Amino acid sequence: MKKSGVLNPDILWVLGSLGHTDMLVISDAGLPIPEFVTRIDLALTKNIPRFLDVLRVILDEMKVEKAIVAKEMKEKSPHMYEEVKKLLGNIPMEEVTHEEFKEMVRNAKCVIRTGEFTPYANIILVAGVVF
Repeated sequence: MKKSGVLNPDILWVLGSLGHTDMLVISDAGLPIPEFVTRIDLALTKNIPRFLDVLRVILDEMKVEKAIVAKEMKEKSPHMYEEVKKLLGNIPMEEVTHEEFKEMVRNAKCVIRTGEFTPYANIILVAGVVF
C-alpha cells in the first residue's frame, strides 16, 4: 500500500502519463465536462472534497509550467482567487474568459471534478518538465 501523496489510482495514472504542455483540469462541481475528456469524479457531496485541497495535493505531485483560470474567478470568488495565487507561488497564472476556459477544457488530458460549490473554482494546470 502506498503510504503518502496521492492514493487515488486514477489520478496517479494521469499524473504519470502527463507530458510537457499536457493540460490537467481541477474543477468545481458544476463545470461542464465534454464526454470525450477523461473525468475523475471525486465529488461526494457539497464541498467534499474542496477544490483547494485537491489543488494542493496535485501541486505537490506535478511539475506545473503555468496555470490558467477564468477571469470571472477574481470578480465572483475573490477569496478563492487569492488562495489559488498563494498555492501557485511562483507558477505563472493566466486569465481567460470563462467561455475560453470551457473551450480549453476540450483539449485537457483529464478533468478532476471536486465537490466544490464556489463559483469559478476551476483551474487548468499545464505540465512542465523536471529537467
